[in-house]
Amino acid sequence: MWKMKEYVMSGGDEEERTERFLDEESEGLCSLSPTQRIYSFAACLLSGLVLMFLSFIVFAKPIKFALLFTFGNVLAVGSTAFLMGPEQQLRMMFDSVRVYATAIYIGFVVLALICALWIQSKILTLLAIICEICALIWYCLSYIPFARRIVSDLMIRFCDTEL
Repeated sequence: MWKMKEYVMSGGDEEERTERFLDEESEGLCSLSPTQRIYSFAACLLSGLVLMFLSFIVFAKPIKFALLFTFGNVLAVGSTAFLMGPEQQLRMMFDSVRVYATAIYIGFVVLALICALWIQSKILTLLAIICEICALIWYCLSYIPFARRIVSDLMIRFCDTEL
């Protein structure tokens, strides 16, 4: 964030600032240019969204649905690794603020794949996918300040059953 402020204050071309930011924030081992990273991010995200959309077409077959939806989810979430690098992505995922959300999300992804591929139970697969979607929403909310607290308070307020 500090580097981004420096680039904004330093002036110069907008594209040049973005490229310098992407260059300095990325890992030294990655040989992709900033433009290639943006294209890779877009392609990976679009592929994930297409797989998730296609999964709803085969909704009647829960095992195929689970495979397409889960791989689409993983592609969409992993697409940001092209922008910031895999090391920074993992560091942010396992930050103390979102480590539980990440672990639960990864657990339900694995559980959905196990239910679809190994157990081959349609009911368990659908339950695992529903839990995976909820875990993904909770994980995404961890990137928005105070979003999880607001959602928790709303759920308590709406689901309170005091008579």
